[in-house]
Amino acid sequence: MPRSNNNAGAPVRKDEEEDLYMAEGLDEWPHGKTLMKPADQLELTEAELKEEITRILTANNPHAPQNIVRYSFKERSYRPTTIVDQMAVHFVLEGSLVHQDSDEARRLKAKESLPEETEKVDIGAEPDEENPEIPATPVEDGGEVEEVGVEDRPDSVASKTDKQEPKLTNQFNFSERASQTLNNPLRERSCQTEPPPRSTFSGTANQWEIYIAYVEELQKQEKNKEKQKAVPSKKDNDQSKKKMMLMETQTDDITKVGKASKIFERMVNQNIFDDIAQDFKYFEDASDEFRDQEGTLLPLWKFQYDKAKRLSVTALCWNNKYQDLFAVGMGSYDFSKQGRGMLVFYSLKNSAFPEYIYPTNSGVLCLDIHEQHSSLVVVGFYDGSVAVYNLKEKGLEPVYKSTAKTGKHTDPVWQVRWQKDDMDNNHNFCSVSSDGRVVSWTLIKNELVFTDIIRLSLNGAVSEGPESAQQPSIACGTSFDFHKQIDYLFLVGTEDGKIHKCSKTYSSQFLETYDAHSMAVDTVKWNHFHPKIFISCSSDWTVKIWDHTINTPLLTFDFIAAVEDVAWAPYSSTVFAAVITDGTVHVFDLNVNKYEAICQQPVVAQKKTRLTHIEFNPIYPIIIVGNDRGCVTSFKLSPNLRKNPKAKKGQEVPKGPEVEVAKMEKLLSLLREPEQSAG
Repeated sequence: MPRSNNNAGAPVRKDEEEDLYMAEGLDEWPHGKTLMKPADQLELTEAELKEEITRILTANNPHAPQNIVRYSFKERSYRPTTIVDQMAVHFVLEGSLVHQDSDEARRLKAKESLPEETEKVDIGAEPDEENPEIPATPVEDGGEVEEVGVEDRPDSVASKTDKQEPKLTNQFNFSERASQTLNNPLRERSCQTEPPPRSTFSGTANQWEIYIAYVEELQKQEKNKEKQKAVPSKKDNDQSKKKMMLMETQTDDITKVGKASKIFERMVNQNIFDDIAQDFKYFEDASDEFRDQEGTLLPLWKFQYDKAKRLSVTALCWNNKYQDLFAVGMGSYDFSKQGRGMLVFYSLKNSAFPEYIYPTNSGVLCLDIHEQHSSLVVVGFYDGSVAVYNLKEKGLEPVYKSTAKTGKHTDPVWQVRWQKDDMDNNHNFCSVSSDGRVVSWTLIKNELVFTDIIRLSLNGAVSEGPESAQQPSIACGTSFDFHKQIDYLFLVGTEDGKIHKCSKTYSSQFLETYDAHSMAVDTVKWNHFHPKIFISCSSDWTVKIWDHTINTPLLTFDFIAAVEDVAWAPYSSTVFAAVITDGTVHVFDLNVNKYEAICQQPVVAQKKTRLTHIEFNPIYPIIIVGNDRGCVTSFKLSPNLRKNPKAKKGQEVPKGPEVEVAKMEKLLSLLREPEQSAG
């Protein structure tokens, strides 16, 4: 490019000079220098050199996967998803900076200045911490004014006053009026006390009255500011600082004292109930040797919260990480007396008072604690909503809760269960309700995303079509449980007494339907060890044990009252316990007796008290039983109720899941022998 005549006298940079010579086709520089070109330099034509290449910067992550698919239960196939997380975090550093005008910064300044003030001579009081804009008191000495009591620090009051923002002028500015000519009224703080003569204004009398009112208002403001500048006494200043220090340390002291008081309360409680603690740890009922394989339940602690006496225990769940902690759901099964509910957490270390208390607006009907993340608890309510509580978070509100916009159930939620995290590592759980829906909920950011897994129906096939057409054939779900080994397989109990075997991969049909009971199925649970066995109980006074490959029950146990709940023991594949409404706990060991319970024990003092739920501890040989008075009682199982198989001479006692599966297989073979002989 040739030089322009307009810039002939302007200096030319070195790089511009090189470009100039290259454009003119010179191979040598005017000062004897030779232009060197790399041997592998790409030769471009003139058109290619002048071509403009545009690049667009986007916020998308180039390394983010673009081929993620999710299974659609509606279309029964995998569909690509467009929602991909594009954020890439390269560096994270948590700082400790606070804003200089915040309350926390003021408390820190007060804390730093407190020891320094005691060492200095009292020559003046510092300004009040609550009014940092007021400067220190000036002291006159020989006509000079100097500030005392203010340190030369960047965070001192003096530095703040030097950096004050300029004051905004009043919008009612007379100098902008076309009528003004001379002697504009001053608007500084040291404004004149007397107004200028009326002749300086060429406006109307109304303007003069406005000006007089304006000056009087300025004088009032000046007097108020002078009163505020009055230096407080040292005594008042010390009191204000003490208040600030008290507010700062109050929260820290409460947390420290709260932790210490909780430990102290546990120690006092264990001293009061020392005999129960000793029984829990050491007592073994020696009389079991003379009971002919029958066992007993030893009462331990009772857990009851005074504000929940009128509520029923509607759910029990142990914490898998902290085995002494369990959650209790409070509500009501009397649907004519529905009201508020409660979620409480008790510990075996302190039976006098709950560890956590969460009041709810609706009655709690079910709950489940996450196996890996023990602080997450999912709760199902009578009003059809589900919620997730985080014990690590402060406050009494759940971190997630479903609403009518986010797929909330229209009827009570009877069961909730946590599931394994999905491919995006999002937590998810499932719920079943009387509205016939089995729903999968996913925790994504700050909301719950729902997906209908299956809809229950009375005619054996999942109903399809519009909502109005589904209503007559909807079956009410009352309980469900997912297989321990096969993630997609689950059982659903209904209000009409049927149990459906379903799969997440088939949302339009049941895999199997069992005519289980003549009334509502209250509980259905897979065996912890054997993959084919599950148990069910109902209000028709029966408990049944099933092989999911057979349509008829393997064993049926009849009781004298409605069975409210049943639970498998975590230490044996053949032991289970059931509670009935007459206040009796029944414990069975099928390896000992296939037809009768080896323990039948009443556990309530009042005959009108009804038992509602039972749950085995995952580690300790104890069970907890809840009733309709809001009370939870713990019992220790006697040795006959937790017998291990006998060891052969010279060998250790066999243990492990394989042994439990073998015990159940042996039992199944014994149960099938009469069928084979009859055939």
